[in-house]
Amino acid sequence: MPERTAQAPPAVARRTDVELAAQAQQEQRRRGLLHGPATRIGGLWLLLALAVVACALSIAVGTRSIGLGTVWQALTDPGFTGDDAVVIRELRIPRTLLGILVGLSLGVAGALMQGHTRNPLGDPGLLGVAAGASAAVVGAIFLLGITTPSGYVWFAFAGALLGSVAVFAIGSSGRGGATPVSLALAGSAISALLYALVRAVLVSDQQTLDSFRFWVVGSLSGRDATIAWQVLPFIAVGLLLAMVNAPALNLLGLGEDVARGLGQHVLLARVVGITSITLLTGAATAACGPIGFVGLVVPHIARAVTGPDHRWLVPYSGLLGVVLLLVADVVGRVVVRPGELQVGIVLALVGAPFFIALVRRRKLSAL
Repeated sequence: MPERTAQAPPAVARRTDVELAAQAQQEQRRRGLLHGPATRIGGLWLLLALAVVACALSIAVGTRSIGLGTVWQALTDPGFTGDDAVVIRELRIPRTLLGILVGLSLGVAGALMQGHTRNPLGDPGLLGVAAGASAAVVGAIFLLGITTPSGYVWFAFAGALLGSVAVFAIGSSGRGGATPVSLALAGSAISALLYALVRAVLVSDQQTLDSFRFWVVGSLSGRDATIAWQVLPFIAVGLLLAMVNAPALNLLGLGEDVARGLGQHVLLARVVGITSITLLTGAATAACGPIGFVGLVVPHIARAVTGPDHRWLVPYSGLLGVVLLLVADVVGRVVVRPGELQVGIVLALVGAPFFIALVRRRKLSAL
């Protein structure tokens, strides 16, 4: 009998990496409360309106509350004078402007950090920025006798940059290069070392401790417009790099091998992202001291609304950071009148239980 030729199974068309990536990105866009560009743009406008309301409250509400009509007159009428005008122009407006810059910076830096590390508990402080800034401020107080917030800015920013560079150098020196895990481990090691040095100095010198403790709690009070203008260029560059880095994060989320197959330069994307995180977090920490929970909580709220598409996640996180920080600052001025509770303390008190509730509800979905 003639031999039967074995029939090959029908060929199954294999999907290319490009098709897989396109499908994954399409699935990402479907996640979140808002779907489609039109609704997400509408959400941005809504957040912008909330930010404007938060700014108005920040200017009007405080130990001494001022009516919105008086606030508007002080803003629009250069001839308007009096105690209220001085409070608004010299104290409240610079404080609000700094709150906008810091909230925007921490929110965006948190979104980038969680995207690059693929860690839902990722915080901008993982890169050693806060630890480097703290060590530099302690050194400035202990060695040079600097005791004013405006004097801390450049030392804190330089320390943040050096801490981040040290983390990246150590994290990229291994066999696998600058992977998210190696950077997180290097950041933890550098932070532990720097905080140990900080504690050693603080224990040995009471005067340094007295000056440092007012900076380390994180506060918008006592800062004038000069500090905001000093950090503005660094924040502007950091935000620009963040918007450039956002599309690359979508590709890196598919895996580094797939990202390379799609033409993404992985190392360049990591360097741009880490540079942005360092500039944003370093400038915010230098201006106000370490402020926690904004960079940790805000990206989760934004991700629940927009899904994990970083082209939308980054601007949403920035605006949510502004709203959260300004509202927390207003609450700190009201709850202990006529005194004031620093915004870093308010965020710790409110942010910790909120984040626990968020974890229990959303189970920290994959990034």
